[in-house]
Amino acid sequence: MIDEKEIIRRRDMRDVFTFTIDPADAKDFDDAISFEYLSAKALYQIGVHIADVSFYVRPNTKVDDDAYQRGTSVYLVDRVIPMLPEELCNDKCSLKPGEDKLCMSVIFTMDADANVLKYKICRTVIRSDVRLNYDEAQHIICRNQTGETLSRENRTVVNTESDAGQTVLISEALTVLNDLALKMRAARLAAGALAIEQEEIRFRLDEHHHPVEIYFEQPNEAHHLIEEFMLLANKTVAKSVGSGRPFVYRVHDLPDYDKLEEIKKFKRQYKMARRKDNSALQRAIDMLTIRAQAKAVYSTYNIGHYGLAFTHYTHFTSPIRRYPDLMVHRLVEKYILTGKKETMTREELELICEHCSDCEQEAAQAERESVKLFQTMWMEDKIGQVLPGHITGITDFGIFVQLDDSHCEGLVHMMTIEHPENYVLGDAVTVQVVRVDVNRAQIDFELV
Repeated sequence: MIDEKEIIRRRDMRDVFTFTIDPADAKDFDDAISFEYLSAKALYQIGVHIADVSFYVRPNTKVDDDAYQRGTSVYLVDRVIPMLPEELCNDKCSLKPGEDKLCMSVIFTMDADANVLKYKICRTVIRSDVRLNYDEAQHIICRNQTGETLSRENRTVVNTESDAGQTVLISEALTVLNDLALKMRAARLAAGALAIEQEEIRFRLDEHHHPVEIYFEQPNEAHHLIEEFMLLANKTVAKSVGSGRPFVYRVHDLPDYDKLEEIKKFKRQYKMARRKDNSALQRAIDMLTIRAQAKAVYSTYNIGHYGLAFTHYTHFTSPIRRYPDLMVHRLVEKYILTGKKETMTREELELICEHCSDCEQEAAQAERESVKLFQTMWMEDKIGQVLPGHITGITDFGIFVQLDDSHCEGLVHMMTIEHPENYVLGDAVTVQVVRVDVNRAQIDFELV
């Protein structure tokens, strides 16, 4: 139970319709969105509510020290290594439906054109009305777009009434929020943000943790809805702090100019040689574009975020799984909520940023290696099979090929290729699986 005195100190939003959208297998819910009409539906009040981890995890405690050392949660194929103890991340801090939860929130007043008219950053207490997964949310969005009559269970999830006296239905909320998210996304892309989307590879495992199916999740409108409002909250918090005070920014430098020139050259050469294979060309261009990008890192020196086309950006929305977000919550409390000065110097804060950036890179590498391992396990019984794929890399020692169906990647050794000069990045090829080494997570192909 939450102390009643703590609830009194916060903005009480338990009567405002609030929901979460997360992956179906998620155990911790660190962000929620609230929605209500203002001015007879002409304006909306939208809250982005983030679990107030800083209330439970105080500086210079054992839990905080452990969280700092981990830096981030690590999401492997068959397990999660959480940054925080499960009692916190899966229970006390998790924004589970029907339970009172403490949050750090950014509450926006927006019009129908997705303009933010005003906002407030504050501590709140919320009670989520419903938990949706992405497929459920997308299903409701699609039915709203086609005009299909909603089933009773989706019409009566919520019994909350807004100030305008309108009963807020989950279908109405998702319709409005999705429309606003589409407009925010369009404006961001028009400002120069990158729009590269990659499928997320997922595995279905048996009781022995062996892969029995590989499938992919493509970002849909429900994903974009959550993404855009989280981006809005992160950007707003970063701008609110102002300049002159040490703060934790999420920064992304300009891409490598020489690599961008290589992409332009590749596009010209590819189009002249293979004008018809546009899908392969786009995949190859996306891959080269990603490789040309600088790595996004945490820093007290704000250089903006190139990939998002933001002048100010931070990570505020996932303090359950990222230590920088927890740091940002503490700084927001000092700078915005209480007006206190930060006692840590910029140099000390920068060292923490560097540590968190290193932890993030290590976690990302571990996650990639985990995926590669399970892909190799999936290919173990497929030696001899002939499969279609595309070239994803060309080196002096061979050609890397990614299979079309499973996205498993293997190497065609150069000594087995008769005319290597005939192949370019993005080419469609057919290969035979000749060797699979699970211990080394290596797959060898030969061109057919």
